[in-house]
Amino acid sequence: MSYPNYGPSYYGPPPQSHPQGTTILVLGILSLVVCSIIGPFAWSMGTRALREIDESGYYYENRGMVQAGRICGIVSSVLMMITFGFVVLMFGLMLITGAPSG
Repeated sequence: MSYPNYGPSYYGPPPQSHPQGTTILVLGILSLVVCSIIGPFAWSMGTRALREIDESGYYYENRGMVQAGRICGIVSSVLMMITFGFVVLMFGLMLITGAPSG
């Protein structure tokens, strides 16, 4: 028995998932927990994926995951920059004050 073809549904096409949504979220979380060097990658991938989602015109069900991964990447990148600045500042202070070597 076959069912008749009624055409497209009333509510439009079914929601899609962005193929990199889970990857971006995992990279963002790992950048906060394990290694902050991954943060800029999550940030850039998330920005690119959000641009693709916005330009497509379709509804993506995992847009929130992409945004969360991007935000985690931004936070991790900012924390990494602050840490790097602090290390440079401390190294400069050690050079200026003549910290004992050895």
